[in-house]
Amino acid sequence: MGFGILIIVIGLVMFFGSRFAKTGSPLATSTRGLERWGLLLAGVGFVLAVLAQAIVVVPNGRAGVVFNAFQGVRPGVIEPGTHIVIPVLENVTFYPTLLQELTLSRRGEGGPDIDESIKALSKEGLEISADVTVQYLIVPAKAPALHKSVGPTYVATVIRPQVRSKIRDGIGSFNAADLISTQRKALENTVTESLRQVFLDSNLELRSILLREIRIPDSVAKAIEEKQTAEQRVQTERNNREAERIRAETAVVKAEGESKAAIARAQGESKSLSLRGQALRQNPEIIQLTVAEKLAPTIQTVMLPSQGNFLLDIGSLTKRVTK
Repeated sequence: MGFGILIIVIGLVMFFGSRFAKTGSPLATSTRGLERWGLLLAGVGFVLAVLAQAIVVVPNGRAGVVFNAFQGVRPGVIEPGTHIVIPVLENVTFYPTLLQELTLSRRGEGGPDIDESIKALSKEGLEISADVTVQYLIVPAKAPALHKSVGPTYVATVIRPQVRSKIRDGIGSFNAADLISTQRKALENTVTESLRQVFLDSNLELRSILLREIRIPDSVAKAIEEKQTAEQRVQTERNNREAERIRAETAVVKAEGESKAAIARAQGESKSLSLRGQALRQNPEIIQLTVAEKLAPTIQTVMLPSQGNFLLDIGSLTKRVTK
């Protein structure tokens, strides 16, 4: 369109320059042809400008919403590519369809010195500061409705204020100590659920809420750290006592096992002795055989003390026993 306007301007300059030239002067005679060329250029520029308005190229990752001067917002969108619209009567507004994100933090998008973090009061009234990133997208089919209800300023009119409001409400439902320890994920879920419906009502789709950082007053953070240190010490002492108890129980079990083993051995030995005594009483020759076996194998006759001296024939005794 800019090129067509430039040609129009050049043509008009040529036309009016020739018209204002003094009649009868050499300049007027030489510029009479420029008048015709000026009109021709102006006409060509007008055609080019109209054609430029009629041809619309939608970039990749965008959806085009067409507004007609008589019909309003046309249903549907024009997808990436080249399209023809009615010049002058229709214009196209592009909306991004890829995943977008908005970050509100101490170093805001406007510059490192701009603090856009969200400040709120916790359940007990302590000031909490939070950095958050919101991920969202525009569904192409809903782009015309978004254009009607909100328009291209949806970030400033919907996303920023609603995110700040819901984050503040969510922080107010938790204690400061819980937010930096166990309830961080719960806060994310709470804010996500409350914002999802708001986004749907505005023809936007919320993907996720990411709490990047939660900051509490230094005095509270120090108190929480001291409390956690004390709890860790108590837990360590409990663990030590539990370990001592387990060792003591293990020693008792071991002693009981050794005692039972000793009793079992004693009972076994007693039973063994009883059986052996009974066998000796029933077979007294076994005593003599045992004594003989303890002696050197070359000794066949020994003298054993008793009430009187006697000789013991080992060979004959062995034969008797084996019979």
